[in-house]
Amino acid sequence: MPARTAKAALALAVVSSLALAAGPAQAGNDNAGREKKRQADLAKAYVATAKYLWEPLAVKHGFERTDACADLPGAGGMGYHYVNRKNIGSTDPARPAALLYEPGPKGEKRKLVAVEYLVVDRDQNLETDDDRPSMFGKKFDGPMEGHEPGMPIHYDLHVWLYKSNPKGLFDPWNPTVRCPAS
Repeated sequence: MPARTAKAALALAVVSSLALAAGPAQAGNDNAGREKKRQADLAKAYVATAKYLWEPLAVKHGFERTDACADLPGAGGMGYHYVNRKNIGSTDPARPAALLYEPGPKGEKRKLVAVEYLVVDRDQNLETDDDRPSMFGKKFDGPMEGHEPGMPIHYDLHVWLYKSNPKGLFDPWNPTVRCPAS
């Protein structure tokens, strides 16, 4: 079995076990119901993006490859953002706006570590947040200024599906992700 197929099969097995571990929600128990939905949505995101463990497929499917690696001294890194502009605004777990890859050894082969959802702020006002989206039981970060010229005020949510983040599943920065020295 090719390594890519084996990784995808392993990913599916892990997601399936996570979904089963959430167990059925008990009637009248809102917390259990929310946790079940959260786990099901995380599993949906994982299954939909596991194919992008092979980076060339992400590019083939519309995620634009970049050579800009995001890191912040003292906070950690995010890695390379591959953005699919068609998915900006999506709160469908299977349609992240970006895939985050970390550099491999010697800056070579990149490894998928996280996904990111991005929603444009409706009124483009940093002082209001009445349109703040949420997914996986977590509110998006923001509103915030764009990170590059021309990028609008927006909300975003990072999910470290493929690499453990000591700061938490939804923290934007992962202290274990390092960008190559420039």
